[in-house]
Amino acid sequence: MSSWLVFRGSGEPHNGIDDLPPPPNWRRFDGGPPMPVPGNSADPTIGRRLGRRRPALAGHTNPNAVHMVNAALYLRRPLLVTGKPGVGKSALAYEVAHELGLGPVLTWPISSRSTLAEGLYQYDPIGRLREENLRQLREGQPRTDSVAADASPPTGGVSRPDLNGTDADEASIGRYLTLGPLGTALLPYDRPRVLLIDEIDKSDIDLPNDLLNVFEEGEYVIPELRRLTKTAPRVNVLTADEDVSATVSAGRVRCRAFPFVVLTSNGEREFPHAFLRRCLRLTLTEPEPDQIAAMVEAHLGADVAAKAREMIEAFVTNRNGTGVYATDQILSAIYLRFSRSDTDSDAAMMQTVRAVLSDLSMSGPG
Repeated sequence: MSSWLVFRGSGEPHNGIDDLPPPPNWRRFDGGPPMPVPGNSADPTIGRRLGRRRPALAGHTNPNAVHMVNAALYLRRPLLVTGKPGVGKSALAYEVAHELGLGPVLTWPISSRSTLAEGLYQYDPIGRLREENLRQLREGQPRTDSVAADASPPTGGVSRPDLNGTDADEASIGRYLTLGPLGTALLPYDRPRVLLIDEIDKSDIDLPNDLLNVFEEGEYVIPELRRLTKTAPRVNVLTADEDVSATVSAGRVRCRAFPFVVLTSNGEREFPHAFLRRCLRLTLTEPEPDQIAAMVEAHLGADVAAKAREMIEAFVTNRNGTGVYATDQILSAIYLRFSRSDTDSDAAMMQTVRAVLSDLSMSGPG
């Protein structure tokens, strides 16, 4: 095994992240004070994502993936992973988090409505005003003026006037401000967090460009806290990790260890050159029969993998033809076929299995 590999693709946890060299001068960040990664490497979703035995889906099946993961870790750059659905793009993020002990994976699923602000933080000024009114009512004080009738609902990260100027404890704003997955990943952790930005090609056309400055600078400002710097220089806020909070100083969040960012794409759109220049790129190909068998073994056991070999071979043959198929289909079909031992002669079951394996480009029932 090459000595430069921090991530080995072995599927076995180790402390290799401690051997990661310092970043290049142009990718050094000085956020602080340093924070420990919350919890441990036992992300409860890893077992579901990678199977009982947590196989090295990226490592054993695609050595190039291991090399590109290490390049992204060394260079402190995001990794743009492209491939068809079901090839293990998002699983790669969970594999890295598990093997290197980088804590729970922070996930940001992208839709056409996703914005940079949503990924950084969300602020609920109306909820803050409502609680202040309730406090004043309990104490017999005059009620604070209510929000104007045309006030729109709070949106993530949009700077708004402070609707609760009567709150004597300005630091309480932190109860109504929650960092998003990207905003949490940029906290000054002593080890890089793993951030999965899933299906970036579904985003609005502006989001990739909006991410450029955050990726380059490794920091962002929260205007709602920035305005309170003199009266509340340190504010405790909620994070994307369950039951975990963090302190933000002077309204600015700056990373210490740049996060390991995996952006997944199904190859459905082109990205701006400026965005691509700031990412490393990896294309995952569709798994071959042996690789699918390894996945089946990890999720369903060696006995099922052996019994399903014929199904796997037929699936790969169909997939390599003119139809459209996803690896998830064969895993689901094998589970259905072998989940019970008494279905060999069940015609309805076999018909259902064939429907699950139908060509995705065909409309209507399989």
